[in-house]
Amino acid sequence: MSSHSHPTDPATPDAAYLAFWRERHLCTLTTLRRDGSPHVVPVGVTYDPEARLARVITSGSSAKAAHVRAAGEEGARVAVCQVDGRRWATLEGRARVRTEPDRVHEAERRYAERYRTPRENPSRVVIEIEVTRTLGKG
Repeated sequence: MSSHSHPTDPATPDAAYLAFWRERHLCTLTTLRRDGSPHVVPVGVTYDPEARLARVITSGSSAKAAHVRAAGEEGARVAVCQVDGRRWATLEGRARVRTEPDRVHEAERRYAERYRTPRENPSRVVIEIEVTRTLGKG
């Protein structure tokens, strides 16, 4: 990551940017409420640059899942961000709530690699974000 804030090509993120997304950091997820105001909450995020997907596991009844669902088929515009001192990285894109067991299990597996094994939650879903823009400062 460079010393200045910069957009990076989501297709070719640099090694330092990817390494930062593998470190254990709490992130924030910003979704939009129906009135357009931002809803910002702490989450764990995993980033799969090859698939250009960021994943957030959550309960299907959470406000963040409801905000994403409310956007409909085109997906909700969202951002996830992590900060460590002066370093930060943001992923922006379109999010959809996925309930398919294979997608939820993959998100849980990736979460366990970056953070810890998630607690059991039969109502768990995954918010999948198709990453369209990456930003950061190293």
